[in-house]
Amino acid sequence: MRHRLKDVAERAGVSVKTVSNVVNGYLHVRPDTRARVQEAIAELNYRPNLSARNLRRGRTGVIALAVPELDLPYFAELARHVVTAAAERGWTVLIDQTGGSHEQERMVVAGIRDHMIDGLILSPLALTGEDLAGGADGTPMVLLGERVDHGPADHVVIDNVAAARAATAHLVGLGRRRIAAIGAQRTAEGASARLRLAGYRAALEAAGIAVDDRLVAPAAAWHRADGAAAMRTLLTTGVRPDAVFCFNDTLALGALRTLHESGLRVPEDVAVAGFDDIEDGRFAIPTLSTITPDKERIARLAVDLLAARLDGDRDAPAQALTAPHRLTPRESTLGRPDR
Repeated sequence: MRHRLKDVAERAGVSVKTVSNVVNGYLHVRPDTRARVQEAIAELNYRPNLSARNLRRGRTGVIALAVPELDLPYFAELARHVVTAAAERGWTVLIDQTGGSHEQERMVVAGIRDHMIDGLILSPLALTGEDLAGGADGTPMVLLGERVDHGPADHVVIDNVAAARAATAHLVGLGRRRIAAIGAQRTAEGASARLRLAGYRAALEAAGIAVDDRLVAPAAAWHRADGAAAMRTLLTTGVRPDAVFCFNDTLALGALRTLHESGLRVPEDVAVAGFDDIEDGRFAIPTLSTITPDKERIARLAVDLLAARLDGDRDAPAQALTAPHRLTPRESTLGRPDR
């Protein structure tokens, strides 16, 4: 037997409207009343008809998430958190990848209405504010990553400059002075790289260490192979680093491989720090010191912003929210604790 809202209301001793408010997550229900309703829902094994609810609201119950690369573990882990946060609201998530291409990102934004989705969470690399203003047709959109200048949409970011500065300062605090950076980019898509480079430079300058451009290695992409190649280049400059800050963890994993092949010990000869705290880094040998952005918080903020637009004023000014991060030191900078 499939129970209805009315059955839950009778079991809990409240009105049907109150049950509806609890099911829909409205905040103005008294805690004791909410607990009574939730107990009745559990006892009756009540399951709301999400399709009918969405139809009444003129919605599909589907949102989209578009990221540059699902091959990069950071985006795969972030996608998992978005799916989890969306499921708690009864939403299904369609996932797409853009490759960081300007054309692909424009197509994602322009195709929102055609895909019959309620909203979009997008991590853009190449779009401008003008691209975004002209393409979304009023459908709610939340951006992840770097701020698009004068962008019209809500935005969730981390402070890349502060995070990179913290990682570099950690290396300085260990007594390292020839600190390299891997991941510099000079393309229009390299906003994260520019901010992380700025944080690296700021930390060195604060410590009174001159920035040596020979220790700044570019990487067109941020994959393991790029990190390995950049590390090989650094080892041939004649200024061998005693530490390296990689702009993401996959670059750092590649750098670790090159250092191992070169007979250099980590961290005794070269300390290595990354950025993103992907799962692979926790199982690397040595385990990888890194910046840990709160990926779960980023996902929940993005989903909450979409929900607020869907349930409230779509014309309100765009919000920019900053998710927290922390430094997570491990063996690649501190060594093994039993040594």
